[in-house]
Amino acid sequence: MTTEWHMMADKDDDDTRGGDGDVSIATKTKPKTQRPPLYKVLLLNDDYTPMEFVVHVLERFFGITHSQAVEIMLTVHKKGVAVVGVFSYEIAETKVAQVMDFARRNQHPLQCTMEKEE
Repeated sequence: MTTEWHMMADKDDDDTRGGDGDVSIATKTKPKTQRPPLYKVLLLNDDYTPMEFVVHVLERFFGITHSQAVEIMLTVHKKGVAVVGVFSYEIAETKVAQVMDFARRNQHPLQCTMEKEE
């Protein structure tokens, strides 16, 4: 049994030497990495959620200043919707869930959604 293995090993050695002189080179093409798609987080207007609550949500979950939060809240109030931020899918999804959960726990109908940025 030892002899057979040794013979097979010798045969393999011969094959790897490229007995016919052919040498092939493997080339790798570097894959082009794409940036992951980004998602806009949107706040929607409603007639019931207090403006102060919306400002608080913006400051708390999006880390923006009070004056920026007031400006975005007024945009939501006047135009019906505003982009609050642009994030990766996971972060946008988390922000939407946090805002919706916080609004529900405080008994407000505030709506927050996300959509793929184009």
